[in-house]
Amino acid sequence: MENTNMQLSKTHKPQYHLITVYKFVDIPSEELKKISQEHLDFCRDIWLKWRIYIATEWISSTVTWWYWQCESYRLYLENSKYFKNIEWFWEKSTPVDGHKFPRMSVKVKDEIVKFWIKTNNRDVEKYKKKLSPKEVKRIIDEKDENYIILDMRNDYEYRLWHLKWAIPAWTVNFREVPKLLKKYWEKANWKKILWYCTWWIRCEKASVLANKIWDTEYYAIDGWVMWYVNSYNDWNWLWNLYTFDDRISTFIWDKNTHTTIWECVYSKKLTDNCENCRYSPCNAKLIADKKEFKSYAWFCSLECFEKAKKDLLIKDISWDSLNYQKIRNDSKSNPKNKEKNLELVKNHLDKTLWKKEFNHLNSQKETEIIEY
Repeated sequence: MENTNMQLSKTHKPQYHLITVYKFVDIPSEELKKISQEHLDFCRDIWLKWRIYIATEWISSTVTWWYWQCESYRLYLENSKYFKNIEWFWEKSTPVDGHKFPRMSVKVKDEIVKFWIKTNNRDVEKYKKKLSPKEVKRIIDEKDENYIILDMRNDYEYRLWHLKWAIPAWTVNFREVPKLLKKYWEKANWKKILWYCTWWIRCEKASVLANKIWDTEYYAIDGWVMWYVNSYNDWNWLWNLYTFDDRISTFIWDKNTHTTIWECVYSKKLTDNCENCRYSPCNAKLIADKKEFKSYAWFCSLECFEKAKKDLLIKDISWDSLNYQKIRNDSKSNPKNKEKNLELVKNHLDKTLWKKEFNHLNSQKETEIIEY
């Protein structure tokens, strides 16, 4: 008789999934806290991690865990009063090598995207306009002159990646968009506008507002950019994908279709790497080669380097021998040590960046742009 006993691998690791979903809903304000607490309790019970936003107009959810935990979450949504019939739950999922977030939280907000104009599901169904990834691909491939493509994300996200032929909206904060709608309308010159953002949350709400006001038609990508990425391996996606977790910059497609388009802020080398300035009040997102970034001690500019030596607001990193948080705490609890600590940090950083010249004198932190 055949022996059917099998030894299961001790090294087998189940596949993690990153799930991002959203849905317009109409939740009574008096029920919002109770529903949000129940949502948080369930997610903690099955060990999901990261962040869910719930408002009277919307749920937006990004979580990670193994397949069956994510499937349990899908069933929970499907059997809930307000969150059933969420589209593209698995179609837009992304395989990842583990949890990308440290904890689980549910945040209750007045508006998901702060326009000071609330959206309801009725208006969404009436005014939303969507194009399938297939149609978006056709528009890009043919460079369809009936459309302009508008990238509605923040400036640093556009610099990291964008769709071919896309025009940057040059916004840093999406609160600017209602003020800029007329500018976009004038730019379109009666053409249709295809606009997109990473998770589509911004664009769908903005589309409702824009299609109420202007004759120009505003379209979002059905299933967001993520569905396009999961559907096509082509040349229409330029560079990496910006992600809101510890990956920051994620390689898209393969070596034959991936395109690197931006230069390192220090060396002008082409690079796919994205980092944050080490000076905490700045925290600018930079396109920077890893080695070059380290050689400048993770500062984006001469301004941040000089300020860091004066206020010690410096992020700790593994390869730097100084513990800046400990030094800051010591300076606060023992004021007599402050001058000694400042001198210690100054000498250390000056030695680290000996003879280094920054390409940028001023902080590269993004500033709000009110005019288009």
